[in-house]
Amino acid sequence: MTLPESEPSGSRTEVRAAAGALRGSWEAGVAVFRGIPFAEPPVGALRFAAPRPVRGWSGVREAVSYGPPPPQGGHFGMDALSRDAADDNWLTVNVWSPDPGPGAGLPVMVWIQGGAYVIGMSGLPEYDGARLARDGGVVVVTFNYRVGIEGFAQIEGAPANRGLLDQVAALEWVRDNIRAFGGDPGRVTVFGESAGGGSVAALLAMERTAGLFRRAVAQSAPGTFFSPELAADIAGACAAELGLRPTVADLSGVAPHRLPAAGDAVGAKLDRWAERWGRPAHRSIPFAPVVDGDVLPVTPWQALADGAGRDVGLLVGHTREEQRLFTALGGLLGEVTEEQAATALRVFTPGPDGARSYRDAFPAAGPDELYELVHSDWLFRMPTLHLAEAQTAAGGQAHVYELTWPAPGMGGALGACHGLDVPLVFGNLDRGQPAMLIGEAPSPEAEALSAHMRAAWTSFATHGDPGWPPYDTDQRLVQVFDSRPVVTTYPEEPSRRIWQNYEFPALPLIGG
Repeated sequence: MTLPESEPSGSRTEVRAAAGALRGSWEAGVAVFRGIPFAEPPVGALRFAAPRPVRGWSGVREAVSYGPPPPQGGHFGMDALSRDAADDNWLTVNVWSPDPGPGAGLPVMVWIQGGAYVIGMSGLPEYDGARLARDGGVVVVTFNYRVGIEGFAQIEGAPANRGLLDQVAALEWVRDNIRAFGGDPGRVTVFGESAGGGSVAALLAMERTAGLFRRAVAQSAPGTFFSPELAADIAGACAAELGLRPTVADLSGVAPHRLPAAGDAVGAKLDRWAERWGRPAHRSIPFAPVVDGDVLPVTPWQALADGAGRDVGLLVGHTREEQRLFTALGGLLGEVTEEQAATALRVFTPGPDGARSYRDAFPAAGPDELYELVHSDWLFRMPTLHLAEAQTAAGGQAHVYELTWPAPGMGGALGACHGLDVPLVFGNLDRGQPAMLIGEAPSPEAEALSAHMRAAWTSFATHGDPGWPPYDTDQRLVQVFDSRPVVTTYPEEPSRRIWQNYEFPALPLIGG
């Protein structure tokens, strides 16, 4: 779809949303509206509360700049981006539309970014939706949601899973407003990666999302969901860093930028809590959605097995070397000892014979490969696959993929690592943090693979069919994305067999 001659790039365009008129701009062939509030700022009397609908405004509101991010953890310097924000209007959406106007009726794709539930903001350049919207003929929506203590800590006097409630509020905004931007509120697909994929999985299990989306894409969805007891204990440790209790009364008076530092401090020494918190402590994961019985009634796997997603189209998948990036960031690439591999096998495998199962299934694997396999399987690969298994077992439909194309960045050392799918799906191959994965000058091969994945995602959002057969437990056919994409039997069969009877329960508090 090309930009009309009457609308040159950089010209302004207006729409009328429910809360008031908005003025955006034409950029790269699409109309773009940034920083639209979908809820009141969750500060002051609304601190740690469920999101409240935004109040209307008079006149025309400028919508050309991203809204400020919510308070961020210190990973990759994200804390500075939020600390320097000019205001506290954290909860905003951004819209890219190739054909704005109430009559277009285009499919809508709503993105939920990842970041381990401690960082994440929609204004990063890798999440620019222009190319996906323009080439795919879809309306793309991104938004901010609360992370870390603000969004996921179990705080007395506050609802659990405030970050998930923010996501629901954003989807409700889409339902009520997207027609004005050219979107069809009856054809909404929610998609996300890493913590965003875990959020998509959680939304599938939440009763309050009924009718808000027709399809869902969970990319590299982590299996970390906390019990209330574990989440409360971690919140207590975070509050103790400030000499406070994990209550609204104590924490609501703390400046927002101080809370992520407390969460980071606990995250940096989680190994001290291993005997009490178990696997999340071994992986330095202080926050995750909480299976509280209200906002999130059960785990996503249980919900799907019970039929919660039977009427929702589901696309799920993961990368082959999910763990490789984290191993590199930890300075362990090629340096994993036999002792470290043995610890990983002891802690993260399913059942008492899990370690032996891995050694039997991969007899030629050394410490590095075993370490990578078990971490990849526990945190991302098997949780994601099990979403499809649960969906199909309940009579629903799921499509599965695996990304095996090795990232060319860093001399190819990262393989098909965690996060590689994000620039490929958005088509933003030369900007933001993913540029280190793709390389400074994207190759024709990278461009071709990106085009293939974008077409699959937008086809799924439009028709419910990404271009390959649904997954079933007889053939287990999946799309493998590589230099030459092929449809084949699920490639990680040894891992699938090891984990086939594992249920991914809410992670418990081990020590009382």
